This record gives sequence, C-alpha cells and structure tokens, in this order.
Amino acid sequence: MNFFRKRVYATAGYYTISMGTGRKEFNPKKQRPGIEDYILEAGKGTLAQVANPEAIDEGVMVGIKTILADLADAVLVVGAEVQNSVKAVYGADYLAGAGWYKQRKEGHAHFFPGQFSDRAGVCFEKFGKQKMREGMARWYVQAVENARLNPKAQEYHNANEDLYATAMTTPNPKVFCEHINVYDCSKVSDGASAIIFASEEGLKKLGVNKKDTAEVVSYGQCEDDITNPQPDLTKMVTSQKAASIAYERAGLTPKDIGVLEVHDCFSIAGLLMVEAMGFAKYGEAAEFVAMGKTKRDGEIPTNTTGGLIGYGHPVGATGVRQSADLVQQLIGKGECQISIDPNRPYGLMVSMGGNDITVVSMIFKKID
Repeated sequence: MNFFRKRVYATAGYYTISMGTGRKEFNPKKQRPGIEDYILEAGKGTLAQVANPEAIDEGVMVGIKTILADLADAVLVVGAEVQNSVKAVYGADYLAGAGWYKQRKEGHAHFFPGQFSDRAGVCFEKFGKQKMREGMARWYVQAVENARLNPKAQEYHNANEDLYATAMTTPNPKVFCEHINVYDCSKVSDGASAIIFASEEGLKKLGVNKKDTAEVVSYGQCEDDITNPQPDLTKMVTSQKAASIAYERAGLTPKDIGVLEVHDCFSIAGLLMVEAMGFAKYGEAAEFVAMGKTKRDGEIPTNTTGGLIGYGHPVGATGVRQSADLVQQLIGKGECQISIDPNRPYGLMVSMGGNDITVVSMIFKKID
C-alpha cells in the first residue's frame, strides 16, 4: 500500500553551473548574472524537457502536497541563491539567520562553520581525531572526484593532484576555525535548480513518458526547537528522524537504497549524515567512507555529482538540485551516471536547514 493517496512522479530536473571560486569563468571583479537570471535559466531548462510546458499548473517551492491536495496536476519547483554579491564573512552572517539569534550574538564570526567545527571537535574526542580527520579528508577527495565528472560543478576544474594531502591541511583557528579547514566546507555559490512534480494525469498533459520519471514514494519532514542547544553534537538527530519517517512510510530500510544524496555542507556533516541515514553504525562513518563504501562503485554511491562540497552550495537551490540529481540517476540520464542495482531501485535524499534544525528526506523509485 502506497503512503500517498495517489502516485506522484518527478521529472525534468535541471540546474545551472554552480558559480563561484574554482570555476575558470568566475571573476569577482566583473558583473555576473543576478538571481533572476539563474531562476530563468533553471526554469527554462526544466520546461524545455517536456512537450507541453503550458500544462504546468503553478510554480512553487514545495510541490508534492499541492498535487496530493488535487489543487494541481503538474508543478514546477524552483530554488535559487546568489551569494557572491558580498564578501564571504558577510555572507556567513546572512546565513546565520537560519540559527537562533541569541546563539548568533555569541557565535563564531563564520557562524555555521563554527558550529560544525564544534561538532568535529566533539567527534575527535569521542572517536579519535586521526580517524575522523582521515574520514573527513576522504569525503573531500570523493566530492571533488565526483565533481570532476560534472561539468556544472564548482570543483569541475579542480586539477589538484593530491587532494588528500590538501584535505588534511591543519586547521588554523587564528584565521578560520579550530577543528575544520576551508576544504571541509562547501563553497560560496551562485546558482539555481528546478524540477517538475506531476500526477499521472499531469504527465499525460505534459507529454512526458513515465520511463522519463522517477516515482516519489515517500518523504519525512522533521524540525527541532531552534532555541535549544543540540542534544548530541556527534549525531544528526533531526536528520535521522526525518529519514526514519521516510523509511517507515515507504516500508523500506537502508538495504533497499541504491543511491544516496546527503546534505554535506561540511565534511563532518557528510560523515554524520551517512550514520543518520542508517548506512554506517554510530561512530563508524569515518572508516566507512575511508574504505570507499560511499564511492560511485561502492556499497552505497553517495553524492555522485559532487554534493555540496563538490558541486557547490547555492543554499536556496540545494534541495531541488539534490532531487534533480537523484532523479536523473534513477532515470538513467545523469551526466555522472552510475549503475543502479535492480535489487535496490530506490534513491534517498536528505536536505537540511541550519544546524540539523529543519530537515526533509525523500525517497524516489526507479520506474520498472
């Protein structure tokens, strides 16, 4: 029995280049596209993939519930962000608005990097600093290697021959954070992404063949109290709850998932997400990643187009981009295509707001 009252499908995912430092064409001294330009490119890029774009009922930021409520048959979802219009330290302050304002007053100048540095520090103490640092470094290496296969990724042009040594750079708290370095972080990014959600009737109206879609089988949404401190810095508690809800609604377990997209705003977040999604045991994600189990040909291919660290993190576009990449992998049309195990035809994504405060997890299924 399906969790949804009727079937919902995702199709026509599209996203722009993640523009920022690392891209050869990026020049901070020259005029760059504005947010309206990115929204236009992403929207047109998605609509160009359907025969009858006029069949779109509305454009929104969250589309599935509108379809389930019978208010629309086809919904265009767009996300966008432009961050390079200000200096990074100012951008960090703007993004800190996703945190509790009282914490912001006492927090690090780079607010969220500081919070995830604190997470890394506690993990160092509990699980071993060298082990965790190596796992975080391997996460960075994997992210860049995957990004090199994605022409739209911010790290696509990264030609560094020793990514691991770079990732192991000793953190310098005098200029940044105590427990993480800049390579542990997703970059400042400009970009947009779009995707279409539709009912079966919506697909007919759009002129989209079902084989060019992935079915949305469930989602989990969970929020924590932003005013309270995190209960355990070694765990992504809210993310784990959101994933558990999605698994339960779909009647699935991590063993059914063939491809994974997690919110790796920082390398330590990537490791903790792998545990929160149920693929590595508590405290073992660093070894899990270091052993190559999240690589493209590993046990659970993860962030196959680069993730937030490799592709980039235009914040308002990230969740939609994650969905678009996951759907493209399941459809078999991704630029960074992997082989989907027919016994595990499901993809799981989790997108996080703040420091594990607002989380949405979604499960998609490859069409038979």
